[in-house]
Amino acid sequence: MSHVRKKMVAGNWKMNGNRALLEQFKQHLIVPDNTDVVLCPPAVYLANAVGSHYKVGAQNISEHEKGAHTGDISCSMLNDLAVHYVILGHSERRQDHNESNELVAQKVKCALNAGLTPIFCIGEPLEVRESGEVFAFVQAQIDAVVNICGNEFFEKAVIAYEPIWAIGTGKTASPEQAQEVHAFIRTHLSKTNSDAQKMQILYGGSVNADNAAELFAQADIDGGLIGGASLKVDDFNIICQAAG
Repeated sequence: MSHVRKKMVAGNWKMNGNRALLEQFKQHLIVPDNTDVVLCPPAVYLANAVGSHYKVGAQNISEHEKGAHTGDISCSMLNDLAVHYVILGHSERRQDHNESNELVAQKVKCALNAGLTPIFCIGEPLEVRESGEVFAFVQAQIDAVVNICGNEFFEKAVIAYEPIWAIGTGKTASPEQAQEVHAFIRTHLSKTNSDAQKMQILYGGSVNADNAAELFAQADIDGGLIGGASLKVDDFNIICQAAG
């Protein structure tokens, strides 16, 4: 049985942007009626971002509830700001901050417990793609989370598949390559819980105004997690319209 899933476009600004850019988006971003549009600016701009016509996400949380963790941000702080989403497990966090599958799983559980919607990122580096081990690599990332989060993961989380070799490189998985992995993800999850058919699975990896429509037309691609193109309101609008 196929499910009609709402599309989502999430913009990951990473360590970019400023208040002036945020004002541009507040004034000029067009949100299609049938699409979830989420902006994820750096943490210092979250308070400025909320309360507009789009949804707001953070780029990370601590796995701890509170305490002596200098520089970290808790789920309750995001709740206090009315932030609804948080990107977790992004390859840059895994690489730059040595976040393991287990730590990412703890963070996803924290987010779910706090009523936040995690945008849970998975994806393989080039050497895994070339060795033909993509499915096993991605499955290990997924299983670490499902094993500690259980059914709540299927009910509330969003997944973003981002092949690491295609992030910020200008290389994009072909629509067929991306769909193949998305279909595997959904099939694998469906073995555990039929709600996987309803989950939004986004594609990320050099999505832009030119290739978004073809990617989003694939059966199991429910939108995108957008990096560089999310910093240009005109390009981001085109991508949002491609989802709508």
